[in-house]
Amino acid sequence: MDKRSILTVAVCVALAGTLAACNRGDAAGGGDSGSVGPIGVDFPRADTDFWNSYNKYVPTMAKDLGINLMTPTNSQNDITKLVSNVQALTAQGAKAIVMAPQDTGAIASTITQLNQQKIPVVTVDTRPDKGGAYMVVRADNKAYGEKACKYLGEKLQGKGKVVEFEGDLSSINGRDRSEAFGDCMKQNYPGITVLAEPTNWEGAKASAALQTDLTANPDINGIYMQAGGAFLAATLQLLKSTNHLIPAGQPGHITIVSNDGIPQEFDAIRQGQIDATVSQPADLYAKWALFYAKAAVEGKTFKPGATDHNSTILDVGGGQLEDQLPAPLVTKDNVDDKSLWGNQVAK
Repeated sequence: MDKRSILTVAVCVALAGTLAACNRGDAAGGGDSGSVGPIGVDFPRADTDFWNSYNKYVPTMAKDLGINLMTPTNSQNDITKLVSNVQALTAQGAKAIVMAPQDTGAIASTITQLNQQKIPVVTVDTRPDKGGAYMVVRADNKAYGEKACKYLGEKLQGKGKVVEFEGDLSSINGRDRSEAFGDCMKQNYPGITVLAEPTNWEGAKASAALQTDLTANPDINGIYMQAGGAFLAATLQLLKSTNHLIPAGQPGHITIVSNDGIPQEFDAIRQGQIDATVSQPADLYAKWALFYAKAAVEGKTFKPGATDHNSTILDVGGGQLEDQLPAPLVTKDNVDDKSLWGNQVAK
């Protein structure tokens, strides 16, 4: 963290300055001469390209920030393992915990216990239903569903059938994306029938559901995948095997919108296999989650308002702060934008 940013935070705390000033975050890229921590991180899973990218970013960002990073654990999408991992990290002396709970209801009691132990928690990508995290770092997941809805609605001219691969509805992300997509379709495109398929973020379940839907509804002309990292490969394989993988612009093409922003989605857009994705910022998730964990250990506080990293901190209820990072829609028009994290990592 550079001296200017340290001074900015100090002035905010002492003088209760403006919201924008108190939300300064440009220190995250600079690192400190000293090491802050130890800070524990639990990776939520290692079975999707998106989370594998996030996992790789964490140690690099920690080094840049001057953080003493403990060896990360991996809860493998299992709430029991997450609780056990958190207990192990705290027993080893973690001063703060970064986690991405996939079941946002079941983790509440663990976060409450950590708060009682005065160990701050930063959650990434998901917001706990209860418990009170120090900061939530995620993008506006309702906007994901709305962007996908509007893109499909316009491309399909308000008519047709769309298969939606719903995420795990025990996760706030699955709920937010599903509710926003469904509400948008009902309000704006009543001529489009949505075939919502529960998947629990599993590609095999999505593929099986799609095969059934294509058999029963050969006129399907759209697909919304709530997580390309989980669904892309299985979906393309199924479409190819059933002769439904037709390039964009040709008759019979199924318009596909995804979420994640992984390199494989970008390649699929370039090849005309899918049409768009919402780029979920894996690099910024790692960077700002660790930034806030470090700030928590240092005793800093934040308020709602605009930040200097193109995001907005919101009070989403009960004093819970959430830094909502930007997540742009990527199409063939901007897929080669070098600023997109998916164009900066190895495939």
